[in-house]
Amino acid sequence: MAAAITNFLTKPPCPNLHSIPKATCLSSHGSFLPPFVSKPRQFSAKSLETSKPPRFITKATAAPGTKKAPSDERVKQVHSIEEFDEALKAAKNKLVVVEFAASHSYHSSKIYPFMVELSRTCNDVEFILVMGDESDKTRELCVREEIKKVPHFSFYKSMEKIHEEEGIGPDQLMGDVLYYGDSHSAVVQLHSGEDVQKLMEDHKVDQKLIVLDVGLKHCGPCVKVYPTVIKLSRQMESVVFARMNGDENESCMQFLKDMDVVEVPTFLFIRDGEICGRYVGSGKGELIGEILRYQGVRVTY
Repeated sequence: MAAAITNFLTKPPCPNLHSIPKATCLSSHGSFLPPFVSKPRQFSAKSLETSKPPRFITKATAAPGTKKAPSDERVKQVHSIEEFDEALKAAKNKLVVVEFAASHSYHSSKIYPFMVELSRTCNDVEFILVMGDESDKTRELCVREEIKKVPHFSFYKSMEKIHEEEGIGPDQLMGDVLYYGDSHSAVVQLHSGEDVQKLMEDHKVDQKLIVLDVGLKHCGPCVKVYPTVIKLSRQMESVVFARMNGDENESCMQFLKDMDVVEVPTFLFIRDGEICGRYVGSGKGELIGEILRYQGVRVTY
């Protein structure tokens, strides 16, 4: 599956390059606001109240100052706008993943352990938990961030929100974290057309196949296939894997135009300084087959 760049500019799931997409809300997920509110930006304290006993993990709802269990010590819980902004500032240019949750939300309690697990393995990513129904201060934070359903995940870099999701499962959460936070894998991160030219020159001598993953920041299929790219980069030592987001800057977008990339993700296969082929789509099996083919490995079905 691939997303056309023209569609990416006009309709979901790939909206214009200057907007932040929101996944379709699932009706079964916890709601901060009733479905029909005359002033949608107002945060309803009543909507956060529940007569049911809290079902969220006790460790996550510990009072300020309470020492967390070692298992989730890398997930920082914040309790106010001031703490939230300070945590984003302290992270600098690292990816920050924020889960907005509620004590009565079954889905919040189910997804939280997976975020804890990611925090153990992704040391270059910061993880934050906000319990929206904890206090008036956390309610104010949720109002400012326009959070109306939980669990809600927001992704920040350099204090700027770059992506957000609602109603996602563990696989998509992991994919998002890898896609927006990858800075340590074997995949070479390219930020300009000049970076591409240098990579091509560097591998003219060793004649390694270069697989360049070209995508856009908020492209669902691009996020979906990226964990496969990381996995292949670890398994195929004779292949160089690289990635470029076309909407990162003008140089990257010009490269997409020069390469006639009209759908994403597009994988460009480069050898001896020349583009020898391409694959458009996010099919894992098809991608592996194309890589083997351009490596000169005969593939039979």
